[in-house]
Amino acid sequence: MKHGIHSEASGAVSGERRTVSHNGAQLKRAARGPRERFNAFLANARTARTLWGSVSKVALKNLRELTRKYGLSVMAGDLLMLEGRWYVTHSGLLSLGHRRRCSGIHAILQKDLCDPNLGRWVFKAVVYKTPGSQGFIGYGDADPSNVSIRVHGSEMRIAETRAVNRALRKAYGIGLCSVEELGSFSTPSKPVAVTPDSNGRAGSNGSSRGLPRLRDQLCLLIRQHNLDPNLVKAYAADFCGTQTLKEASRDLVESFIAQLAASAKKDRDGLVCKLNSYALPVEATP
Repeated sequence: MKHGIHSEASGAVSGERRTVSHNGAQLKRAARGPRERFNAFLANARTARTLWGSVSKVALKNLRELTRKYGLSVMAGDLLMLEGRWYVTHSGLLSLGHRRRCSGIHAILQKDLCDPNLGRWVFKAVVYKTPGSQGFIGYGDADPSNVSIRVHGSEMRIAETRAVNRALRKAYGIGLCSVEELGSFSTPSKPVAVTPDSNGRAGSNGSSRGLPRLRDQLCLLIRQHNLDPNLVKAYAADFCGTQTLKEASRDLVESFIAQLAASAKKDRDGLVCKLNSYALPVEATP
């Protein structure tokens, strides 16, 4: 029997049931043998060093365990590193659920806790690992105070994503916080102090630790995958939770570049569609 991953939003907004099926052929399977698991870890470690430079021994130890236990992939965008710590992504959790043959995911709007006038939404998500199981519950909320300014109006979808992430993490015993649940992911980051490695302004994302300048890395990605530079900048500012990319800290910009590289490699068409959502509407001329 083929299992799908389901999402159900009920109440004032929608009574429809939405079903999302994933093509198993397009998803990687966790390495099973000791040698395969070790090779998968080495590939993850190489990718992590390429994207983020020096990786601490503790971070590598954690990465090895995440690779062994869950089959998560840095290149596929399952994991991101922020300030030296690993965070799992929504796509990584969904892929894990598919590999583990998750029976279903139900997301239900909590009408009594919502206030559409204030843009506040709360969802309850239940993950069923097997048919007939009681399920693992997670809640997620979103409002204009804890999401990026650029995605105001999308609080309902963000709340649902956060609820699903929490339920999936509980179901599969993942102690890592997901990126989408982070307050620092959706709110402006604090200014960072100017350091000798920076170019003289707080939040600098210039060269440090002997690594290539982040601006050069980003430009290279844009050229390699033929992306629109302005749309990439808008996406980057949204990802970092700042008005402009220049205001973002180096760690956030590094994580964005890692996410962009993984998305471009895994599904460029999907990335282009996402970038197009940041295009400004063009007014029709009479």
